[in-house]
Amino acid sequence: MLKNLNDVLRDAKDKCYAVPAFDCVEDIMIRCILDTSEEEKSPVILMALEHNLKGRSMDYISGFIKFAAELYRIPVVLHLDHATNLDLIESAIDHGFTSVMYDGSSLPFDDNVKITRDVVEMAHRKGVSVEAELGHVGGFTIDGKSEESKLTDPDEVVKFVSETNVDALAVSIGTTHGVYISEPNLNIKRLSEIRERCSVPLVLHGGSGTPVEQVQNAVKHGITKVNLYADLRIAMNNGLKEAASKIKRIDPYPDEMFAPMKKLLSNVIRDKIRMLNSNNRIEYIK
Repeated sequence: MLKNLNDVLRDAKDKCYAVPAFDCVEDIMIRCILDTSEEEKSPVILMALEHNLKGRSMDYISGFIKFAAELYRIPVVLHLDHATNLDLIESAIDHGFTSVMYDGSSLPFDDNVKITRDVVEMAHRKGVSVEAELGHVGGFTIDGKSEESKLTDPDEVVKFVSETNVDALAVSIGTTHGVYISEPNLNIKRLSEIRERCSVPLVLHGGSGTPVEQVQNAVKHGITKVNLYADLRIAMNNGLKEAASKIKRIDPYPDEMFAPMKKLLSNVIRDKIRMLNSNNRIEYIK
């Protein structure tokens, strides 16, 4: 069933767990995420990035997830991740996305506030929730560019949330996007200071590769949504390699090609759900 962020993050905030948010493309990823999440009785957030929604992909991904979500008993959020293009955000809302993220984290504070507020007003009119980012989570982007991180300033949080009316806030506390070059060290003290000042659910980007104990400590101190993507891509790549090493036929059956990928992908999804303690939660979400 389709929900928005407010429907799933309130319970997570109250009960101190986090909801997994998986960036996904194509039906294999979507089905593995939904099947595994239902097996684990976990709410789930399915996300799409700007560059994955070009051409007919907006229609395909939104249509596929909207249809599939109604086949499952778990709450499913259809979320636009890291969008900076306002036309794309409006299009996503029109296509049935139940949640959007406007990422103004590279802009000056006042500009981030102004544009985020405009997005919130547009989205809330359609019952769509909005996530924003304050501070900046760096790392390697999809196109290979490297960006520096900037930790979220706790003193800016109250003003930002008050002036934008966002539903969730992504914060920068030491994670990065992509694959880590060295092990991160999350700033839990900074997170606690933000939590004390912030009334809305907090989001951790760059969850892939972050040590489990650090993620769980962040959840303990207020994180209610964790974004994950690179670990899923790694699992799929390993599944492809395993299939290629075993296939002997020149015309392999689909199960031979996709079964290893599905198995490894589902294992990662299940591990992330249990890491965030979001399994066995759907009975509490109205």
